[in-house]
This record gives sequence, C-alpha cells and structure tokens, in this order.
Amino acid sequence: MSQFSSTFTAASSVSLPPPSFYVSVSKRSFIYCCSSSQSRTTVVNGKFDGKIVERDEIRFGLPSKGRMAGDTLDLLKDCQLSVKQVNPRQYVAQIPQLSNVEVWFQRPKDIVRKLLSGDLDLGIVGLDTVSEYGRGDEDLIIVHDALKYGDCRLSLAIPKYGVFENINSLKELAQMPRWTIDRPLRVATGFTYLGPKFMQENGLKHVIFSTADGALEAAPAMGIADAILDLVSSGTTLRENNLKEIEGGVVLESQAVLVASRKALIQRKGALDTTHEILERFEAHLRAADQFMVTANMRGSSAEEIAERVLSQPSLSGLQGPTVSPVLCKRDGKVAADYYAIVICVPKKALYKSVQQLRGIGGSGVLISPLTYIFDEETPRWRELLSKLGL
Repeated sequence: MSQFSSTFTAASSVSLPPPSFYVSVSKRSFIYCCSSSQSRTTVVNGKFDGKIVERDEIRFGLPSKGRMAGDTLDLLKDCQLSVKQVNPRQYVAQIPQLSNVEVWFQRPKDIVRKLLSGDLDLGIVGLDTVSEYGRGDEDLIIVHDALKYGDCRLSLAIPKYGVFENINSLKELAQMPRWTIDRPLRVATGFTYLGPKFMQENGLKHVIFSTADGALEAAPAMGIADAILDLVSSGTTLRENNLKEIEGGVVLESQAVLVASRKALIQRKGALDTTHEILERFEAHLRAADQFMVTANMRGSSAEEIAERVLSQPSLSGLQGPTVSPVLCKRDGKVAADYYAIVICVPKKALYKSVQQLRGIGGSGVLISPLTYIFDEETPRWRELLSKLGL
C-alpha cells in the first residue's frame, strides 16, 4: 500500500472523525458522540456540551517522544517543576511541587483531543498541533503562546525545477493556467484541516490534498504530488530534495505553547490556581533567560548624579532603571561614600555594548551574573487569561 492515500478536495467542509465515532451530518448540524471509561461528552456543532468529569487531580498532558518531549521536561526542570517518573515505560508521572497535578505523557495530537474531551486539563504542544486538531474550538485557550522552543513553520513547498522553476510566490502558483477541475494542484500533507483552509482563504480553487505518512519531500519527485505542505525548521531537508518555499506560502509560525481547557479552568477545583503558578514560573524564567545582571562601582558625589550618568547611556536603562547604593568605607576614622554601586539588568545581546558604556562613564569592577527568574508584580498573560475567561 502506498504511503500516500486518502485524497480529498479543498472544498470539503466536513472532515470525518475516526471510525469509532458515530456521525450524522445534516444541513443544520454536525453531531457526534464519543465515550470512554474516563469521560462522557456530547458534541453539538463542534461545541462540547455538559460539565467536566469529576476528579480530584488536575491532568497535565506532555509530549511523550521526540525533541519536543525533552525540551518540555528541561523547561519544567528550569522552573523548579521537575517531573518524577517512577518507570520510564509508564505514561503517568508526578510534579512534586504541584501535589494536585498528574502528568500524562501523550502524543501531541492526542493531548489536544483529550483537552477537548475533558480527559486532560492542561497541556504543552506546538501551536501547529493546537491549530490542526483543535480546529478553532472555543474550549481551547492558549495560556502562554511563546515558550521559546519547538520553533518551526507550516509552509508550502514546490520543486525548483520543471514548470515551477520560475514560480516564486503563492500568487504566481495560483495563476498558473494548468490547474483545472480535471487537473488540480496536488498537495501532499499531514495537515488536513489547515491545508484546505489556507488554500480556500487564498483563492486557490482547483486543489486536492493527499494525506501522507513519512517523508513528504519525496512526493513531488515520485510524481505523487505537485507540492507539499509540511513543517519546516531550517529548510535544509527541502533544499536537499530540490524543493523551495515560496512567498506567501507560510500557513503558520509555530512554537511550543501552554494550552488549557476553558471548562477545566472555570469548573475544576484548583485548576486556575495551578495554571497561575505554572504561568508565573514560566514567565519569570523565560524573561530572565534573556537578561544578565550587571554590577559595577562608580565614583561620584551622590546617588542622583550617578543615576544621571547611567541613564544618559541608551543600553543602561535596565528593566525600570538602575539601582544605585553607596559603597561605604572608613577613612580617617569616619564612614564615607566615595563610590556607588549600580545594579542593572541588560539583555544578553547588548551585554558587551553595555559594559563598554559603563566603562565610558567611569564604571569599574564590572561583575556579570546570570539570572534565573524575574517576577513581575503581575504577568500580563495572567490578566489576558482572566479576560478570556470573563473573570
């Protein structure tokens, strides 16, 4: 059997659920029901009806395999939320610092599905996975949209050769006269929701998609597809297979995100408080990861005079301004302050420039320290989350 199968058109408005689902489609509604030993949920017109399943623990879904899994565990560890797994073969684990949380290792797409079914309350996956399998469901809420790993983009790619040699944009691709009802543009992809949606939004009428398992890059060379729609990181694999991205062909920029079930945050006891703590830890760590703390001594007549000199330099403003304090020493039997210590936070990318500016205004003994956390009075993402929940 070929690895490329299940051809469908971009005009399809309903995607069939797995075979275990009962499906009824009419002009007014699309209804299906699913059941498991853990939850019973009815879905009407894509919206989940009924309350969440009662249980004491908060379930947190994490990727089970691959680089995303390792990077997720590293982030949690850096935030003092290490995951303790008794047996690496088990799919359930604990976070000792969050006693009411139960970690479940799942495939990314299953994390999204189980958030929607009520079997999970929180999860970490790529934005591409949320968008593809969540399909805009209002019960999914992005709590943190930039965890700073898993960066990639969902992009359309075509061959560099043949009829595509001079095609460099989505507009040019769409205007090629060869695409007709009888001979549509063939696209191989694993994104059966985002792909057709993107093509429809960009006016490509004559397109068919084929689902694929495995290396999509081979499809054009094998004559199975004209183009592919796949995740791209560096683009090296595309180039090695004589494929190219085109202008306007990026469907989605993606990275790891923290996502939650709206119903769970509102209805499950402790879910919102736990989410708040996880969010604050993430925010504090990620903000600190881009900063250094710089300490230096500077001779001056007063703290105000030192502050004026520091603030005259564009790279030395810090997060809210410099901290200036006297360096006290005993001279001739009296305590005096000829030097002042300044402490500022500077972006890592501006470190050397900041040190040069400090030296230029009389700074000496410059010390550089990495930061672990920077806690704000209140994280903006928390306010945004409460607003989304109507709280």
